[in-house]
Amino acid sequence: MLLNLISSESIMSAEFTWNVRVYYEDTDAGGIVYYANYLKFFERARTEWLRAIDIGQHALLQEHDAMFVVKNVSADYHAPARLDDVLKLTLKIEKLGRASILFVQQAWCGDVLLNTARVKVGCVDSALRPRAVPPAVAAKMAGVVAG
Repeated sequence: MLLNLISSESIMSAEFTWNVRVYYEDTDAGGIVYYANYLKFFERARTEWLRAIDIGQHALLQEHDAMFVVKNVSADYHAPARLDDVLKLTLKIEKLGRASILFVQQAWCGDVLLNTARVKVGCVDSALRPRAVPPAVAAKMAGVVAG
């Protein structure tokens, strides 16, 4: 997995992938994934992406007084997911700013694109004031790029 996260320019990084199974609790009465649950799936994928590059969210808050919060989401629903489907969630960085990251996330079932979302997260301190991504975190992200 390679991520290009150094520039504040508009970028597109290598893709991160994480799989999730659809459980009964994720569906509506018709056995189709409830629309809002895609946001939960995408949140989990972003968390797993951070773990994959050795950034724990609890440690981020404790050691750097920083956390990531969702600022904006737009989602397009293309096809339904159903009970017991295994979804492939993908994540790419579209833009890394000084204090924000714009992700493009998708949910796939096999070769079928189910959902595309653009999610902007901001970096804030414990008082929820905007702040720059901590240098140590940016360095870990840069380390992934360097391999």
